Amino acid sequence: MKDNGPGGSELAERQQHVDHRITRGMDDRKQVEQTADRIRDELLLTLEELDRRRGRMLDVRYQVQQHSSALVAAGAVAMVLVGSGVGLAIYRARRRDEILRKKRRKALQRAWENPDQVASSAKERPIGVELGRKLVLIFATALATAVAKNSVQTLVPARQPPSPATLPE
Repeated sequence: MKDNGPGGSELAERQQHVDHRITRGMDDRKQVEQTADRIRDELLLTLEELDRRRGRMLDVRYQVQQHSSALVAAGAVAMVLVGSGVGLAIYRARRRDEILRKKRRKALQRAWENPDQVASSAKERPIGVELGRKLVLIFATALATAVAKNSVQTLVPARQPPSPATLPE
């Protein structure tokens, strides 16, 4: 062994002596079997603990007991949200008539101020602008149709008429 400084060899000898004392009188096979048994026991304990935790995780009563305060808080929040929704619905239902009357008054005022625009809410565009807009729409529609037709002809092969030799007699 290497000397690991002052007292290093003594420590190594002492450790070797302790290890030798534990396994004294055992052959190598017996030592390996004991080590394997110890590791197997630890693995079984770990598996039992995991099984116990899985059981607890799926146990609804246990989870309710553990998280009762969080469940109460979530229930309280849900009740507040439901109550607020009902309150808002009642408030809007009571104000609906008032809002409708206000909209009708504004519409009547707009109709009084601009009797030519009663049927539409937007001002009419000049005829040149409307004509230009319609021409652009017509051109765009024709272009899109041509592109679509060309794409279909490219992607789908044209049907070829059956030859006279393949026709049934």
